[in-house]
Amino acid sequence: MKLIILDRDGVINHDSDDFIKSPDEWIPIPGSLEAIARLNQAGYRVVVSSNQSGIARGLFDIMTLNAIHQKLHTAAQQVGADIDATFFCPHAADDHCDCRKPKPGMLQEIARRFDVSLKGVPTVGDSLRDLQAGFVSGCTPYLVLTGKGEKTLAKGGLPPGTTVYPDLAAVVDHLLKTRTDVPAAA
Repeated sequence: MKLIILDRDGVINHDSDDFIKSPDEWIPIPGSLEAIARLNQAGYRVVVSSNQSGIARGLFDIMTLNAIHQKLHTAAQQVGADIDATFFCPHAADDHCDCRKPKPGMLQEIARRFDVSLKGVPTVGDSLRDLQAGFVSGCTPYLVLTGKGEKTLAKGGLPPGTTVYPDLAAVVDHLLKTRTDVPAAA
């Protein structure tokens, strides 16, 4: 099985320093949902992995998060894309949980649920913690310059082997062009 793990805010949709607190605030980055559709057509299973500390901070509740994710899934389906699962950490940084990126717990849970090794699985993020969680889990890290990506790149300290692309669509272009085991899109 071909799997890819995507961060949500800043990779699939526009990010906000004030958090995405409602479905109305969830706005896809142009081309991101179409890129997911191309991944699906090439046989990838697409999983979202997202820190959502706004729940712990009381900025929104689980019902609102579910509504945001419903909007994501509906918008994806409208362009022929399918997201296989959405994993999230509802905790704040000071909760010291194992699932909040940069810790690998959420990605390890993805590996257990899908019964796969994460070795070499592409993981796409816009922040250092996304890349760190992927790297320590054996994933291949990709940094996008959307969201917080430009600031992340400027700060440096990226995990070894991280490659940088303008956005998710460019990462997908790279993956589908360089992978020899990917069937041609119909």
